[in-house]
Amino acid sequence: MEKKYSRTQLIHAGRRKAYTLGGVNPVVQRASSIVFDTLAEKKHAIVNRHQQTLFYGRRGTTTHFALQDAMTELEQGAGCALFPCGAAAIANSILAFVKTGDHILVSGSAYEPTQDFCQKILADMQVKTEYFDPLEGAEIGQRITPNTRVVFLESPGSYTMEVHDTPAIVQAVRERAPDAIIMMDNTWAAGRLYQPLVQGVDISIQSGTKYIIGHSDNMLGTAVANARCWPTLRERAYLMGQTVDPDTAYQAARGLRTLDVRLAQHQENALQVANWLNEQTEVASVLHPAFGDCPGHRYFARDFIGSNGLFSFVFAQRLSDAQLDAFCDHLQHFSMAYSWGGFESLLLANQPEQLNRIRPVGKVDFSGTLVRLHIGLEDVDDLIADLAAGFARINNA
Repeated sequence: MEKKYSRTQLIHAGRRKAYTLGGVNPVVQRASSIVFDTLAEKKHAIVNRHQQTLFYGRRGTTTHFALQDAMTELEQGAGCALFPCGAAAIANSILAFVKTGDHILVSGSAYEPTQDFCQKILADMQVKTEYFDPLEGAEIGQRITPNTRVVFLESPGSYTMEVHDTPAIVQAVRERAPDAIIMMDNTWAAGRLYQPLVQGVDISIQSGTKYIIGHSDNMLGTAVANARCWPTLRERAYLMGQTVDPDTAYQAARGLRTLDVRLAQHQENALQVANWLNEQTEVASVLHPAFGDCPGHRYFARDFIGSNGLFSFVFAQRLSDAQLDAFCDHLQHFSMAYSWGGFESLLLANQPEQLNRIRPVGKVDFSGTLVRLHIGLEDVDDLIADLAAGFARINNA
């Protein structure tokens, strides 16, 4: 795969004059009802309603079309469906292609809400979910059955950061089940650091809430599909009533313009913090895909063009409740919060048994407490000093 990182493309994607009306950014067009002056106009809209023609608000306005065009171009797909959050993008993308009696394969390190959807919603529909070790490559072919309909990937994996051998998985699936749909949660790479559709994945899904929005103040999901899957995804997402308000679509399109610059700074800051952590006696390991000992690092080095601000580290010992309180409750620059991808630094701590509860296969191989960090855009010296003070509090607790 040729690795590309075109900032010029990112600046100009989705900025046609029809969307900007002469301005720099696409305009915010808020509309539910679209007015037709003649029957001919109405008939034209009906026939072309799936081709970014103004028809009804649920089909989108020019603000949505601008973002969809940009995402489609950036991820090299045939079309982009928009959803109110990342979980909705995952759930509705899967729902678009499964029926009762189907079998799906899902990475064992996938995002917890993805697993919850499979275990609670799909199970009620009698769709069977089978989980596989995220480090399986060609071996996944042995799991394919005649009713395997979807293979769902996430790379790197949540918390423990395993990177898939995606080309090997794609080849194995295509050999055994050519019609199966391969999807990937591509949120970590933000559609920039890795482009799964180029390697044969059918649908690339993102929580645009993270790096695309970039400021922790809106929620968005995107799913970019190839030509084979786009018509089905487009129409079934529409039938499921999936919509995004135009103001959020506008903010997402605006966020794209600075995405590469922000990712580069997140990467630089995170690598400095990760390297510092790697030297601390309190730390057993740093789970960062750019580090050689991270599971699947060789695939990361081959397929990705960079990293971001999200990684984990594992303490050399399991922290007691008192030690965790001492570490987390008095941090000055790290906040405790779900999500990530904004300008701020965040932290979440998990004990091994908590992680194992959300890992249906491949239990963790460490006994120390894991901390997932999102390194923001603050001064790195301040972040390191904050963590160092936290380590000192642990030792004193």
